[in-house]
Parts: sequence; C-alpha cells; structure tokens
Amino acid sequence: MAIDTGDTTWMLISTGLVMMMTPALGFFEAGLIRGKNSLSVIMQTFSGLAILSTLWFVLGFTLVFSPSQGGFIGGFDWLFYNNVPFNESLDYAPTIPGVTFATFQMMFAVITPLLITGAFAERVKWNAFVVFIIAWSIFIYYPLAHWIWGGGWLAELGVFDFAGGIVIHTSAGLASLAAALVLGRRKNFGPDIMVPHNIPLAVIGATLLWLGWYGFNAGSALASGSLAANTLLVTHIASATSALVWIALSWKRAGKPSSTAAINGAISGLAGVTPAAGFISAQNSFLLGIVIGFASYYAILLLKEHLKIDDALDVSSVHGVTGIVGSLAIGLIASTLINPAGPDGLLYGNPMQLATQAFGVAVAAALGFGGTIIIMKIINATIGLKVREEEEDVGLDITQHAERAYVS
Repeated sequence: MAIDTGDTTWMLISTGLVMMMTPALGFFEAGLIRGKNSLSVIMQTFSGLAILSTLWFVLGFTLVFSPSQGGFIGGFDWLFYNNVPFNESLDYAPTIPGVTFATFQMMFAVITPLLITGAFAERVKWNAFVVFIIAWSIFIYYPLAHWIWGGGWLAELGVFDFAGGIVIHTSAGLASLAAALVLGRRKNFGPDIMVPHNIPLAVIGATLLWLGWYGFNAGSALASGSLAANTLLVTHIASATSALVWIALSWKRAGKPSSTAAINGAISGLAGVTPAAGFISAQNSFLLGIVIGFASYYAILLLKEHLKIDDALDVSSVHGVTGIVGSLAIGLIASTLINPAGPDGLLYGNPMQLATQAFGVAVAAALGFGGTIIIMKIINATIGLKVREEEEDVGLDITQHAERAYVS
C-alpha cells in the first residue's frame, strides 16, 4: 500500500503531541510534591526524554519491532535505525513511512519508565535513576512491547492492547508498587509531607497530558480516519467521566470538591481507557470511565492510607489499577463493529477474550513487579538507591542538582 500524505501528517502531529507528554509529566509531578524536590522530578523526566530517546534509536526499536526471535525479542536488523525506510512503510503501519512509525513508538518507550518517577519521588539518587530507567527499558519494556506489539508470543495468543494498558500502564503501575516497597517510606511519611506545593503547575501538567493523550490513543490507529476519530472521542469521554467521579468522591469525603482530585481523576480515566480505546464505543467508554474513577480512587485509599505504602504520587493506582481495569474491559466490551482488526469481548459473543486478556495482564504485572524488585536490589547493592537522610531533609533539588526552583 502506498504512503498516504494525510496519514503521515496525522502521525507527525500525533508524535509531537505524545512527545509533549513527557515534560508535561514533569510539571504534573513537580506541582504535587514539595517545592524542595520539584526540580528533581523535572530533571528526571526531561533528562529521561533524552536518555530513553537515544536508547530507543540505538537499540530499542530493533529489539521490539524487528523480526521476532522465537516470539520473545526482536533481532538486531534495525540498530541505530539502519535500514528503517523513510520513503517506504513497514508492515506494522502500511500507509506511513517506517521512520514515522518508529519515532511514534519511541515516545511510548520514553514515557513508560518515567511514569515510575512518581512512585519514588523525593528519595532516589539521580545516578541510580539513570541506571534504573535504562535497565528497566531493556529488561522489562522492550520484551513486553515485543510480546504484544511486535508479533511476539502474547500477540500470537490473542492478547490485545490498543495503546498501552498492558505494555505501559500495568507494567509501570506494578513497577511503581514494587519500587515503593523496596525503597520504603519517605521520612515523616504522612499528611504533612503530602501537601502539593504548586497546584496550578500540576494543573498545567495535567492539561498538557490530557491534550497529548489524544495523540497517544488516537495516533495509535496509525492512520487518520474513522477509527482515530472514534478513539479520540472515547478517550475524552472516559477521562471526563472519571474526573467527575473523583470530584464527587472528594466532595463527599472532605466536604469540598478538590482540584487535585479533578486532575488525578482525569489522568486515571486517560490511563484506564488507553488499552481499550480503539476497540469500544463512546457509550461503553462512559461506563468504563465511571468504573475507572471508583477503582482508582479507592485503590489509593487502600494502598496509601490503609497499607501505608509510600507510592508518592499514586502511580500504582492512577496507572496500574486503571491499566488493569481497561485491559480487562477489552475482554468484556470490545467490538469488531468498532474495529474489525480487534476482538469481540464477552458481551459481544466471545467469552474467551476475557481470559486471554487476564493472562496478558498477569504476565505484565509479574514482569513489572518482579523485574523491578530485581533491578532495584542490584542497584542498591552496587551504587545505592536512596539519598541519605540529611539529603532528604534538605531536598533533592539542592543535593542532587545544586539548583533551586524558587529564589526569594
């Protein structure tokens, strides 16, 4: 099939929108933590954008998408993007140039490990962070992405994931839970250190994330047209619905509606609808957004307030729990009427799809959780993970980067 100029333009716009999400993640996280650590997470996300883009260019794309080696990993055909065509397409996306597909996928590979920064905010050394995101990409993200998106063994079993609920949100969410358990709690863990220092900055970050998510999900149609249009609508409705659920629950609990609840609810909806966005109707996305809102809100209460697990920015709930819910939803409400290339779910006559999706989720959860524990234990035994207690008191902006976010 010939390269389509309209599809290529759409994918270039989508790639730019998704690239914007990484610094937006930094703004979102920085606003929700203490001021003395706000630059540290911006540095992690911004430097991570550079590090992980380079790693994908050199190694990642070929390991994920070049011809499969036994269903477990790609080969070395496209190291440094060698032989990736700029004037012809690849089988994955037949109407856009190969390099456009490769670079769009780069943005997914960049943001996934960086989601975990929200879990270990305010207490990880920068050099440990760098080693962690590189190791996590090579040993967790690249294999898992190949298994589902690169024609690997999970794809052969019939596991579907439109834009990353299993590959991205389940793996990163369970990795965040593992990271919080390995690192332990921040000093003086409790309400006093969980007060956002700059909510408007966090809202700016959430706004840019919401905008970028249109490219993230609708761009995953890999062409302009009806599927991309429906996916954009589905994405927006699920996010809006989840935000409303969070606003209502925060209002009921505290007596006043919360702006931080609104933005966390929106991000929960975006993350949760991601795996199913290309397979479900807008009507079903409305119902899914309600489920996602309740599931993510109460997961935070369970993990942080009852179990006292210090996932600083609740990545395990906002991304992990929602990614699992959305991935399982494919097995319930996916329909080939929406996307003939996708599956039918239980409610559309295919009960086995739910079991298949559950198996894919379990594999990603086990790899993300177990692999993260192993990687962090090795880093801790070699260069160390956490800053010293006195450095945590001063803040990571000064101790790790010799900079201040605000100068009075």
